[in-house]
Amino acid sequence: MFRPLEMFIGLRYLRARRRSQFVSFISMMSLLGVAIGVAALIVVLSVMNGFENELRQRLLAMTSHGTISGPDGHLSDWPSVRDEVLAVPGIDAAAPFVEIAGMLGNGANLKAALVRGIDPALEGDVSRVADHLIAGQLSDLKPGSGRVILGRLLAARLGLGPGDPVVLMVPRGEGANLVPRLRRFEVAGLFEVGMEEYDGLLALTHLQDAAGAMGLDDQVTGVRIELTNMFDAPSVTHALAQRLGAGFSARDWTEENASYFRAVRIEKTMMTIILLLVVAVAAFNIVATLVMVVTDKRSEIAIFRTLGLTPGAVMRIFLVQGIIIGLIGTALGGALGVPLALNIDTIAPQIEALFGVQFMPADVYYIARLPSDVRWPDVYTILGLAFALCSLATLYPAWRAAQVEPAEALRYDHG
Repeated sequence: MFRPLEMFIGLRYLRARRRSQFVSFISMMSLLGVAIGVAALIVVLSVMNGFENELRQRLLAMTSHGTISGPDGHLSDWPSVRDEVLAVPGIDAAAPFVEIAGMLGNGANLKAALVRGIDPALEGDVSRVADHLIAGQLSDLKPGSGRVILGRLLAARLGLGPGDPVVLMVPRGEGANLVPRLRRFEVAGLFEVGMEEYDGLLALTHLQDAAGAMGLDDQVTGVRIELTNMFDAPSVTHALAQRLGAGFSARDWTEENASYFRAVRIEKTMMTIILLLVVAVAAFNIVATLVMVVTDKRSEIAIFRTLGLTPGAVMRIFLVQGIIIGLIGTALGGALGVPLALNIDTIAPQIEALFGVQFMPADVYYIARLPSDVRWPDVYTILGLAFALCSLATLYPAWRAAQVEPAEALRYDHG
């Protein structure tokens, strides 16, 4: 695309001479602006990806990849349904559950709660709750024991701890004939996932105890499933519901937590746009720099034209300048941003210690560190967009240089 002569002249114009040192200084600032913008974009997107991964892990600690519910919210012959579910390729595990929306009470202190009946022997296959227990064990939930494991915030709001009694109230009947059904439980343990939705609302008990509190006998609410690839959940769960027949319904983890991931996606999009504007400002500085260079080199452009250089060749000379600035700035930004993003978990504490600040206070955020996930497709996209913006910024000044008339430029310079 570029001939050796055009490359030579374009690179020569990048060097500072005494009368053009200011222009070269502006070029350097433009280059640094591109580098800082690219580095910031890589670091911020990597941190946002890290937050998304952290959020997904915390949600899936208590949420299975998919849920199959029976007709009218009840499933009687759940062992055969579980066997049929496990026969589907891509499904690694399945466990029954009973879900109760009610209230937990400690004396006059009442709190809304979602009580989930589980099979302790199978629950570890479809959730990671055992990894987040801070008191007690899942094996403490034995059939008929009347024991319950509470979220830490829910227990704190009720003023309860392990060994304390708690009363479950479940509304029964319809309309004005609602009668609360009371069931006494004992707090056997506590868990903490790090999300208000679970720590402040959820309680776990044995499958049979939950079914007894609801009067379901041997029925369950449905079956929770674990997939080999969590991202196949939407297609696999809905195909499974259709396979099981009419009345069965399916939900997957992307539906249950859609609002969380939509919020993260919007934040990532907005941060990308904002930081791309930083790169765009640096690219506009390249426009200003090259316009100044064209103005400064009008007489030299005229001499090149009289020596037989075509307008296209003149245009390519100044394209070389802008492209080199964009290329070096983008490369520096990538070389700075990727190591920063990869080591943000060690760099952030050092900055906190140096300036006496705390980016993620433990009493405000459940995540006390800055997570980072460098995704190379994102990095390549950022580098490509930054270089494209810088290259586009060179077109107008280069076109202006190609439009210089030799006779007029020399007459003006002579005058």
